[in-house]
Amino acid sequence: MTSLFSLAGQTALVTGASRGLGQAIAVALAAAGANVICTSSTQEGSRDTVAKITAAGGNASGLAADLSNEAAVEQLAQQALALGPIGILVNCGGTIFRAPAHEFPMQEWHKVMAVNVDAAFLLSQRLGTEMIKRQQGKIINIASMLSYSGGITVPAYTASKHAIAGVTKALANEWAQHNIQVNAIAPGYFKTDNTAALQADTARNAAITARIPAARWGEPEDLAGAAVFLASGASNYVNGHILAVDGGWLAR
Repeated sequence: MTSLFSLAGQTALVTGASRGLGQAIAVALAAAGANVICTSSTQEGSRDTVAKITAAGGNASGLAADLSNEAAVEQLAQQALALGPIGILVNCGGTIFRAPAHEFPMQEWHKVMAVNVDAAFLLSQRLGTEMIKRQQGKIINIASMLSYSGGITVPAYTASKHAIAGVTKALANEWAQHNIQVNAIAPGYFKTDNTAALQADTARNAAITARIPAARWGEPEDLAGAAVFLASGASNYVNGHILAVDGGWLAR
């Protein structure tokens, strides 16, 4: 049964791997045997993640790209493919901007959409084309609880996470016939930089925690099992699915 979840011999590209959820996913994939290409917005950004993986006996390397820049994302795809076949793509890189909808700056809207949706689609397209040729591959997008609801003062982020859920299903519809599984993980409320403002808001923090049946916020490591499952042979007949890892939030 252990071999069902083994990623030995696979190479994974994980965006947003410098810290938080992306780092936890990269470490988990490496622990399962994958060679992990960790990406972040700067050359030094993934150094800590690569160090964690190699210290544990895994294999990892780092690449950099500004996910808001289409040309940079294109270059990232080419650099990754130059290292060899990529069997697993995890689109975890993301950004958020908070402002009331009536005051939301359009430049921030475009940046959030570029990072959270455009970059994920372009990387999926470029790496997916090669996966189609090999008739095998796994793509994991990072959705959100805001793939289901509207949120407050984060209209661009909400739109992007609804979109990433739709892109996940659209790609699964086209690529399942090529033995490519495209799924998404929808994290609940996790302790990351993106949720720092919510964690610091005593009233909101308490209200959120009260609604979570697990009675706690998630830790990045809580995504490890879901990521390995969706990246491994254990999920070969799972496609177009949005897997909520939320401590029961959606069930409440």
